[in-house]
Amino acid sequence: MRSLLVALLVAATPQTPAQKAKELSGQKAWEELYLAFSSGDATTVPSEQRAGVSGALVKGCQALLKDDAVMAYSLGERAAVFEESAPALRCLASAARKTEQRAAAEATLVKGVTLFPKDGGFPLELGKLLLEEQDSAGAQAALEKVPPRTREAAEAKKLLQQARQQTLQEDSARAEATRISQRLGNSATTRPVSARAGEEAAVVSLETRPGMTVRTPRVGFESGVNSLGMRVRANSRFVITYFNNDRDFAQRADYEGRIVEILETAHHFTQKVLGETREKPVTIVLYTSAEFRTVFGDKVANTVAGRYFNNAIHINNAAEMTSQTKATIVHEYVHAVMAEICGGGNMDTAFLPMWFNEGVAMFVEWKYLDVPGPTPEMMERMQSILAMPDVHLVKLRTMTKIAPIKMGDAEMAYDISGLAVQELMRREGAYRLMTLTRDVCRGRGQPSFDKALMTHYGMTLDDLDKEVEESVPKR
Repeated sequence: MRSLLVALLVAATPQTPAQKAKELSGQKAWEELYLAFSSGDATTVPSEQRAGVSGALVKGCQALLKDDAVMAYSLGERAAVFEESAPALRCLASAARKTEQRAAAEATLVKGVTLFPKDGGFPLELGKLLLEEQDSAGAQAALEKVPPRTREAAEAKKLLQQARQQTLQEDSARAEATRISQRLGNSATTRPVSARAGEEAAVVSLETRPGMTVRTPRVGFESGVNSLGMRVRANSRFVITYFNNDRDFAQRADYEGRIVEILETAHHFTQKVLGETREKPVTIVLYTSAEFRTVFGDKVANTVAGRYFNNAIHINNAAEMTSQTKATIVHEYVHAVMAEICGGGNMDTAFLPMWFNEGVAMFVEWKYLDVPGPTPEMMERMQSILAMPDVHLVKLRTMTKIAPIKMGDAEMAYDISGLAVQELMRREGAYRLMTLTRDVCRGRGQPSFDKALMTHYGMTLDDLDKEVEESVPKR
């Protein structure tokens, strides 16, 4: 009788999250396991149970890695949310590579290098990935982080020699091309970056890859002058153009160096936050205030810090690299990434709501500036509006085809858009946000954004409006 009573009491006791995860893992019910932990805030699970949930999700990721890499990635991503353990990050990176999400794989491996410096597997795999991307400088930096007494050390040593050789060959090829060009009398010559009086051959700090430094030129940039008399500096990621503005050689080298640094930061930071980056090179045109005004007119010059269209980023008042200018470059680079996901050109504005496009860029900009969202002054204004009876913030639907910049209160419209994306990121993270984006863009607007929002988040646009307004008083 007592044993029966104990059994009944045990049966009546609800399972803890860790117990539920372990049970589903033991049954190899991977889809049920994912659905059970695919949404919601991990902090709602007691801290002592998160490792157990993460471990179960990792087992699912490992089990499905060969036959269902997409589900493996989803399980690995949630595993890392509950605990950023070495197995979770390792499986997530492997799944990202198998599903051709190379940017996400790189970001995950970088995190592994940072959190587990004694583990040789993370820098080795990062080095391999960067070699495949022909980033020999980054590969060197990664491979040098492999601890010498780990089992990966021997393979890392061979790959490190390969990476160094590739760097030398690339620089040698550029030097030879410049020599031939000069002999032919070509006035618009390019020069190998290592030939620049040591300016760029110095130690380069890869800020987005913590602790990694390497003595090498910056990602193969070449510099010259185009037919319009603009300085042009380009590599496989960026084509930077600007007028000389009477800068001498040393001033140009310093200015270009700072531009390169922020662009590389924008590339890697966007990849870190969204798990995505741009594959094709993007043109960046840098203007002084007067130049921007001449090209775009007074009205635009007075209202925008930058704009992206036709595969080019145009930056207003870029003569000096202020913190706001840098944040603008990051913001506009996000637009370039979103545009490429949607097919290039300005296709992002054709298929995605204006508020969503600007909201994603605002969210990444806030992350870059390390701020929680809108300024305190803006939050006070929003709170004052919502304190009035039957008064609401501008609806997201009104910014479907009308850009926030054209709204009556453009600054608030931008911030509302950013808050909406922030709520979506809080719910499901970057992977879900980018999956929704791809679904809408690849279907060329079918399904509609509203339908995709319901599919991926189980909510309507009105629901999202409500969540944004409810989040404002809590800040």
